[in-house]
Amino acid sequence: MRIATWNVNSIKQRVGHLVAFLDEAKPDVVCLQELKCQDDGFPRAEIEAAGYAVETLGQKAYNGVALLVRAPLTLGEVRRGLPGDENDEQARYIEGLVTGEGTAPVRVASIYLPNGNPVDSPKYPYKLAFMERLRRHARDLMMHEEAIVLAGDYNVIPEAEDASDPDAWRDDALFLPRTRTAFRALLAEGFTEALRACDPKPDLYTFWDYQAGAWNRNAGIRIDHLLLSPQAADRLVSASVQKRLRGLEKPSDHVPVTVELT
Repeated sequence: MRIATWNVNSIKQRVGHLVAFLDEAKPDVVCLQELKCQDDGFPRAEIEAAGYAVETLGQKAYNGVALLVRAPLTLGEVRRGLPGDENDEQARYIEGLVTGEGTAPVRVASIYLPNGNPVDSPKYPYKLAFMERLRRHARDLMMHEEAIVLAGDYNVIPEAEDASDPDAWRDDALFLPRTRTAFRALLAEGFTEALRACDPKPDLYTFWDYQAGAWNRNAGIRIDHLLLSPQAADRLVSASVQKRLRGLEKPSDHVPVTVELT
């Protein structure tokens, strides 16, 4: 089973790139973030024509997450929204159970974790609270002893080696000690960070800003992650970054990250 995560930074602007990626890479499951559209505005017809079922949690102009599943696999037990705060209206979490004949089930979530900047605003406490809610929910999921993949744009730079210029991020919400501690607490629930488990080398980035020629200078950061439960980690074959997609015309500032499970 091939599972990809991709912050498309506006699905309407990037639907052509997405369909091309689906046709070429043929992922079985795709976790999308930052749709920037409501559910009825999602280009469902184009994705279904490519052979994928679609489940979305949209929001006008901001946020938005989706799960795409390639036939003959199916998606059930869909959960929209992260538990723990009934007043949270931001569309940042969708989860479902992927099943199919002859295929071991995998529970997959698409996550768009808050950016948290500026750190002296309510946005940073919201980020930390969201991360704590995610940790608690992940702990609850672990109790079922399933293969779980928590995938998405975490807006977390885990280590200095995950940024081309870590000093430039010292005071940013993505790299603050409290952010990184919260991320490690999530991992400590028993999750394996798939990409690092397969490729420990530096200069492995998933995001390049549109400003200051970041792409041409390879001034990137690694903030898109796939976390695997022990049952999923036991099935891990490979993980990779589809870096070349950042060089497309009018690209997202993120690229897909893909894992393959037996």
